[in-house]
Amino acid sequence: MNHIASRSVRSRHTRRIVLLGLAALGVAGVARILWRPLMMSAPMCMAGRWHGCFDTFNGVVLMALVALPLAALVVWALASRRRATGAASPWRTSLADVGMIHGTAPFLWLTLMPGAAAGLVPGRLSLIPLRDLVTMGPLGIVGNLLVFAALGFFAPMRFAVLASVPRILALGAVCSTLVETAQYVFRLDRVSSVDDVLVNAVGAALAALASRRWWRGTAEVPGGRSRPVPVPTGRAA
Repeated sequence: MNHIASRSVRSRHTRRIVLLGLAALGVAGVARILWRPLMMSAPMCMAGRWHGCFDTFNGVVLMALVALPLAALVVWALASRRRATGAASPWRTSLADVGMIHGTAPFLWLTLMPGAAAGLVPGRLSLIPLRDLVTMGPLGIVGNLLVFAALGFFAPMRFAVLASVPRILALGAVCSTLVETAQYVFRLDRVSSVDDVLVNAVGAALAALASRRWWRGTAEVPGGRSRPVPVPTGRAA
C-alpha cells in the first residue's frame, strides 16, 4: 500500500516537473520570437526614459519579462511564510497571487495607455456587438484574449468562490467593462467597444478552462477556505 502511494507521489512530481519544463520551453520560444523587437526598446528602458519604453508595447513587455525573477522571488517568499504558518497549498496560492498581478498588470497598462490625442478628443463608444471584431485582425483578437487571461487562469485556483467557468466569464466581463469605462471617462483617445469586453471575457474563461485541473476539486467552505470535494465512487447497495 505504501509502495503504491509512493509511486503515486513520484508520478505527480514527475508530471509537475514535465509541466514546468514545457512552460519554460514555451516562454523561451516566445522570448526567442520577440527578442529582436524587444531589444529595440532596451536602450530606452535601460536609460529609464518614459518615451520609447513605458509608452510602447515592446517596452512594457520587455519590463514584464525583466521583472520575472523578482516575481519568482516574491512567490518563494510568500510560499515560505505560508508554509511556516501551516497554510494549505502554500505554493499554489502564492503562485496564484503573484501570477494574477504580474500577468494582468502589463496588459492593463497597455490598454489604459493614452493615445496621441488623449484629453483633446471626446470619448468614443462602439456598442454594436461584433462590428469591431472583424476589424481587430488576428493580433488584435489574440491581444484582447490575453488581457485577463492570467486573472482567469489563477483566480479560480486562489479563490474557491470563483472556481467556475461562468463566474470567471462574468469576472472578466466586469473587469473589462471597468477598463472600457475608464477609457471613455478619462478620454484616453481610445474606442470603448463592447467587442473588447466580449473578447476579454472569453479570454479569461478559456484560461480558466486551461487551469481547471488545479481548481475543479475545490469548493467554498465557511471561513473563506477551500477543501476538496469528495467524489463518489459508487452507490451503496
